[in-house]
Amino acid sequence: MDPVELGKRIKEARLARKMTQADVVGDFITRNMLSQIESGTANPSVKTLTYLAKVLQLPVNYLLPDELETYDDSENAAIKDLDALIRMKSAFGRGDYALAAELALPYTESGSIIYDEACSVAAMSYLALAKAESDPKKGIGLAENAEKYAALGIFAKRDVRASAVLLISSLAEKL
Repeated sequence: MDPVELGKRIKEARLARKMTQADVVGDFITRNMLSQIESGTANPSVKTLTYLAKVLQLPVNYLLPDELETYDDSENAAIKDLDALIRMKSAFGRGDYALAAELALPYTESGSIIYDEACSVAAMSYLALAKAESDPKKGIGLAENAEKYAALGIFAKRDVRASAVLLISSLAEKL
């Protein structure tokens, strides 16, 4: 999609939500940059598009260029993976750890472009679920999952793994 069309979509979404440019930009971008994006004189980065989609409560693909639809299947899969990452991080941020873990699991297989992030989200989600679980046996299972995923990927979480091991030990004493 050309920059003018993109800017038009962003401005229409902002006005439909009765938001000022200042409401939208927050601390992420300047109001001047948003003005340039809305007028079509600036091309935002994917990170900026993701931010704007979140603030304006739009699906990210609504703001992505139409040309992406003509790419091959592997590139379309990458876009879907990135959308899944946004959804799992959003669920985690809201404290919906069960949903975050569920969304992360399909991407914890090596080969996914979001493998590392998915393992990290799964580990932290399972640990949070284990801590909240009242049944020690179920808590141990959840903590074991946290330990497993905390050891994987480039974002391996030693602190999460250590917390999971301690929690398993503590819950095992209750059995």
